[in-house]
Amino acid sequence: MHIIGAHQLDKKRGLDLEIVPLASENALAVALQGGRVDAIVSDWLWVAHQRQAGRNYQFAPYSLSVGAVMVDPASGIDTLQDLQGRQLGIAGGPLDNTWLLLRAYGQRIAGIDLEAVVEPTYAAPPMINRLMLEGDLSVAVNFWHYNARLAASGMQPLISVETMLDELGIETVPPLLGWVFAEEWADAQPQTLARFLEASYEAKAILADSDEAWESLRGMVKPENEKVFAAIRAGYRAGIPKHYGPAQIEAAEQLFIILSEQGGDLLSGDLRGLDRAIFWDGFHLP
Repeated sequence: MHIIGAHQLDKKRGLDLEIVPLASENALAVALQGGRVDAIVSDWLWVAHQRQAGRNYQFAPYSLSVGAVMVDPASGIDTLQDLQGRQLGIAGGPLDNTWLLLRAYGQRIAGIDLEAVVEPTYAAPPMINRLMLEGDLSVAVNFWHYNARLAASGMQPLISVETMLDELGIETVPPLLGWVFAEEWADAQPQTLARFLEASYEAKAILADSDEAWESLRGMVKPENEKVFAAIRAGYRAGIPKHYGPAQIEAAEQLFIILSEQGGDLLSGDLRGLDRAIFWDGFHLP
């Protein structure tokens, strides 16, 4: 959003954006539900639950960046089997998507029930990183920008989400995070929404190509050092969607089945599949 404003990408499309700072994911949801904002960033699983409850929100892709499984290279953990008896730090709670995907991968591909053989330790993302860096944890699942900080400190990925998806038969990585907005609003102002998404992706293109553009973000990112800043920049760039269409929507449907099998009713509730109406059809990438 800073880059959109700094380069006037909104103004050149006739948009007048108001950025509303909010303190938490719950605050985002309340602001959208209360009509305080027109769009937030969330995941399609949240959108699916909202539609199930009669609140018709829709989704357009924002980022492919998700969590990962990070290990201390000094821990001797090289395979999933090496996790047996270990404490596994999990930042997103018991229903974290990466944790559920890892469990499914362990069962189907590695033949191991990770839920039975590891000791989950749930904590906030900064605490998970602190425990890793202080040596109290040797393996953790955390969000991508925290993983970037871990990687800059010498931690390594045990397995990537992309690898797990591929070996589970999902050939493309679906965007989990997206812009979320009311279907009624999108129907009433499709050109406004399309222009906003164009501005968003032009900003992403600038951040993908220009290290100089990142310098204006340094005060917001607050990197501990240059290595951390470079890792966060690389992680952001890797998460920029380059393709979005039927293949990515189908991949999301496949991933939902896997996640709901692991998370059960706590994750999926009454949902038995993803309603394709979740995905706004006014936006595509080649």
